[in-house]
Amino acid sequence: MYEFFDQIIFKIGNVIIAVLTWLISLFATPPAWLPAVVWFVFKVVLIIATFPAIFAMTTWAERKILGRIQNRLGPNRVGPVGLFQPIADGIKTLTKEDIVPAIADKPIHTMAPVIAVVASFLVIAVLPIGRNMIGADLNIGVLFFFAAGSISEVSIFMAGWASRNKYSLLGGMRAIAQMVSYEIPFILSAVTVVMVVGSLSTSQIVSAQQLHLLVEDPEGLGDLLKRVVFHFYNNIGGWFVFQPWGFFGFVIFFTSSLAELNRSPFDLPEAESEIIAGHHTEYSGFKFALFALSEYISMIAVCGLASTLFLGGWNGPHLLPSWGWFFLKVFSLMFVMIWIRGTFPRLRADQLMGFAWKFLLPLSLINIFSAGLWYHIPSRAFGWLASALIMGGAYHFLSRGVVTRDIEKRIYRFA
Repeated sequence: MYEFFDQIIFKIGNVIIAVLTWLISLFATPPAWLPAVVWFVFKVVLIIATFPAIFAMTTWAERKILGRIQNRLGPNRVGPVGLFQPIADGIKTLTKEDIVPAIADKPIHTMAPVIAVVASFLVIAVLPIGRNMIGADLNIGVLFFFAAGSISEVSIFMAGWASRNKYSLLGGMRAIAQMVSYEIPFILSAVTVVMVVGSLSTSQIVSAQQLHLLVEDPEGLGDLLKRVVFHFYNNIGGWFVFQPWGFFGFVIFFTSSLAELNRSPFDLPEAESEIIAGHHTEYSGFKFALFALSEYISMIAVCGLASTLFLGGWNGPHLLPSWGWFFLKVFSLMFVMIWIRGTFPRLRADQLMGFAWKFLLPLSLINIFSAGLWYHIPSRAFGWLASALIMGGAYHFLSRGVVTRDIEKRIYRFA
């Protein structure tokens, strides 16, 4: 199966290279910079074409999964099992009237969703989707991801401010306060990986999670089993999530990403029971769809970075091609996000902010110390044990400070 997929990708790649070469050959004397520009435009078009398609199917999958959790059918009217529902939604948003408040700052009101979409697509460029498959292999890839991703906070503030609506402004300010608070542990959780690898390059971070243990070429069933075990261990055993600091870093990163994306149970900025629809209360039609597009593309990008930092990126046993492992990990993390949305109740504003500053922030700082200790201890087994004890103790003591003790335990009675 692995070889079959690889052959398909190889043939598609040959066709693409042939087409690009033909385009360049149309010029009598092509300038030296033309091949680089053509290849850059091709990668941009590929990203812009692929990830909105994933966004469309994600909206369908999320509604079906939430429907299953809540004992509903979900989309089931348009197409088989509702598969054409994203197309119907797209047509609806394109044809709906674009209503802009009369007193709104119209240029800023229009620019806000566009900037949000641009920011969400920029961060995808530095994610290694597969072996030698990356839009821009920057030596500061992780830094670029966080820097470009923070532009979305500016777009949220622009949307709330330009609407000239108190609900929109309050929703935007609440979203900014939440995102700034959770962005600190969000970034600090990634610092541990950068510190251990010694590089900000996403490609080098993926390479650092590959093991190269050798096993002799034996004969017989028992030795064949040994080879299989070594193969799986070489492709999985180096993932940082299997280290104590990596596991806690992954949990902190994933939890903070839910707040960064304004997803449940941290979706107060857009909670209908709080301040209507937050910063995009005054948005309709295609502009509202752009905000939804940016949120889902950011969701894909954050899950992609989590896979790159902690889950080995595109590394995996040779059962799937490299890009297959990457997207499998990304879709699995997105499924967990959807599962959490259908399971956990929404936090209060004070609980949300207290959880960031009283629990996640100190835990992420202790995790950096734990990773440094693990790195400098010569014995990996002793370092693993020391890191686990430090993080387990920190989790135990910090969790005692965020537990609400004045609320009685709820007793659920089912019919």
